[in-house]
Amino acid sequence: MSGLVLKLNPRERVLVNGAVIENGDRRSKLSILTPNANILRLRDAIRPDEANTPVRRVCYIAQLVLSGDAAEDEASKQLTRGIDQLRQVLMDEDSHIQLHAALAAVTHGDFYRALKCLRALLPYEESLIAAQAS
Repeated sequence: MSGLVLKLNPRERVLVNGAVIENGDRRSKLSILTPNANILRLRDAIRPDEANTPVRRVCYIAQLVLSGDAAEDEASKQLTRGIDQLRQVLMDEDSHIQLHAALAAVTHGDFYRALKCLRALLPYEESLIAAQAS
């Protein structure tokens, strides 16, 4: 994950390799130079009780790796299974592009990128759920 730049708002918190870091009173940028650093913006974090849909559950697994709460090898297996299951349900081309990118990221151990690709599917999943409820 070399070369990642985080733009932080005042008082925004981010988890870096298991340590919570809080920004000061002004906007700032952090350059993450260490390859394979585990980064998670806490404002984007999915809480356990919020992992209540298929895409959110798969996102949550990736998030657990980034927070240091899950082993990469076991999480990779679960993520691969979850992505394969989502590919069978989400049939549109945009979803398949995101899922393919997420799977490639998992294969390369880039859980941050995998989470980013999977999070892109959340609005679509929400619209599907809303359409079913109507």
